[in-house]
Amino acid sequence: MRAATIVERRIVVTDHPDPVPGHGEILVAMRAAGLNAADLIQVMGAYPAPPGSPQDIPGMEIAGEVVAIGAGVTRWQPGDRVMAVVGGGAQAARLVLHERLAVPVPDGMTWEEAGGFPEAFTTAHDALFTQAGLAMGEGVLVSGAAGGVGTAGVQLAAAAGARVTGSVRDPARRPDVASLGAEVIDPGELRHHGPFDVILELVGAPNMAANLDVLATHGRIAVIGVGAGAAAEINLMALMTKRARIHGSTLRARPLEAKADAARRIEVSVLPLVAAGRIRVPVTAAFPLERAGEAYERFRAGGKFGKVVLLNAE
Repeated sequence: MRAATIVERRIVVTDHPDPVPGHGEILVAMRAAGLNAADLIQVMGAYPAPPGSPQDIPGMEIAGEVVAIGAGVTRWQPGDRVMAVVGGGAQAARLVLHERLAVPVPDGMTWEEAGGFPEAFTTAHDALFTQAGLAMGEGVLVSGAAGGVGTAGVQLAAAAGARVTGSVRDPARRPDVASLGAEVIDPGELRHHGPFDVILELVGAPNMAANLDVLATHGRIAVIGVGAGAAAEINLMALMTKRARIHGSTLRARPLEAKADAARRIEVSVLPLVAAGRIRVPVTAAFPLERAGEAYERFRAGGKFGKVVLLNAE
């Protein structure tokens, strides 16, 4: 099979042996796979895949067709359209994954959209609702709201009846984010807004001092991105006075049970919104698998609204 492969800290497309599904696993023919910031970090050698996932093939989300099943698989059959968050290896023509990680691709959802859905929407949903306990009517700030997880967070919070504000540095992307249901602001104007009950932090350390300033009493900050820096100095007295919480979260290295739980929550709570047309997956660019290197360059260039996706027609 063909796969995007990490070779000396760059992406090239090379041949690999076809994987074979084991007990409880399904073999998926990739039709689309989204790129994420974690993939860039892995290419640079700083974010290795968890044990059991390919170390040289990046990719944390996949959408495709089931082509074979292993012993003990009970839910899926060849021909089913599925998508999933995985530990790695998604940017390949074939991938095996445990059947409990997969969720069905809704009717009418394109492969491009499905390829950019799993990681972004699972990450945002887990952080907003499972971790931060977002409730109807609360105020939410999504930092870096024009990216894949940001656009997912804005839509999920709006669909839940929250008052959503998105901070977007690029003026050209602000109308796009506003169309998803958010009031959009420049990050430099943050201290003139709020207070916010929940802050979905996708940028990292530079935002933390201002986040505490605009956090409401009993507010929650969910840190799920540190692209602009991971080390921050914060005012602990402000945190104590507001009786607030700061917590972080990642999906990639969680055990099977935790990933399966997140998948079931998405299936129950989010897929109906997709089917109803209330959730969409903005895709800024799509590239065939053989041009994976170009896709990574587009991702690095920034200025995205939503996802960059790889497609495979094999």
